[in-house]
Amino acid sequence: MSDTEFKALLLTADDEGKVSSSFETLSNDRLPEGDVTVAVKYTTLNYKDGMILNGIGKLVRDYPHVPGIDFSGVVEDSSHPDFKPGDEVILTGWRVGEVHWGGMATRARVKGDWLVPLPKGISLEQAMSIGTAGFTAMLAIMTLEEHKLSKDTDKEVLVTGGAGGVGSIATSVLSNIGYKVAASTGRAEQHDYLKSLGATTIVERDELLEPPKGPLGRERWAGVIDNVGGPTLHHALATLAYWGACASVGNAGSFKLETTVLPFLLRGINLCGIDSATCPKDRRIVAWDRLSRELPMDKLDSVTNRAGFAELPELAGQILKGQIRGRMVIDVNA
Repeated sequence: MSDTEFKALLLTADDEGKVSSSFETLSNDRLPEGDVTVAVKYTTLNYKDGMILNGIGKLVRDYPHVPGIDFSGVVEDSSHPDFKPGDEVILTGWRVGEVHWGGMATRARVKGDWLVPLPKGISLEQAMSIGTAGFTAMLAIMTLEEHKLSKDTDKEVLVTGGAGGVGSIATSVLSNIGYKVAASTGRAEQHDYLKSLGATTIVERDELLEPPKGPLGRERWAGVIDNVGGPTLHHALATLAYWGACASVGNAGSFKLETTVLPFLLRGINLCGIDSATCPKDRRIVAWDRLSRELPMDKLDSVTNRAGFAELPELAGQILKGQIRGRMVIDVNA
């Protein structure tokens, strides 16, 4: 393949909207606009990618399209003042892989303002082991701490969807920096996995699907990172301690907010949405710096699955069925 070509997983849609994928060799003039061109080394497969590859929802409106909601790689060409050829970089968010061509290709062109320099102490592959999920987990932790979460508490921090990408890394970081973590899962076979990440308590998913008796339950959690939404979020809000905060990350259970005003009025809790897509660059840099220092790399390895480019279509179906735990890193050159 020449320097003027790159390989990509290209999605197309027929007149009826049915999405299909194929590996294609494309010329550089097919790349979208941007002031930095990156030789992509690694991308990831997230749940959202699984939906996009299987044509679920309306996350992608324009086809043909290259998915992949994050990537790491090396700058090839740049007219942006902050980056030069040879710089190692990370990209998460900015709706890459949705409205802008993403990381499931050997080359990407993006706006330099979307990129973050690779922090010292982690590799390009480790950056994608962390990826959008780990970045989101750190934003959630930072938000809870900004709302007075303290390691002095005698209560646990609840992480729902504990075996997923965000949940796994949130559990690892929280435990590593001194918090007690209760991780939730609906699969008995994940208990040992979550304990290996540092969870002190395993909470069965079904327990969080039942609303507390009455408008408020007993105070259980110093803080919550919720990846599920729906009834799980309702239960979490009703059982937060006084002045506690919940960082809401996902809505796999439901996007409906099923709660009352009483946790907010009577316990003064805070519900905080985490936007990892358009997070300001200075906050991104702080989050990645903390991840490089506070996420134990041995645990990062234990939550990481690795695969080659050709395996992506099959893996996209598996992630939608909940058959992949932790992180799935894709080497686009393998």
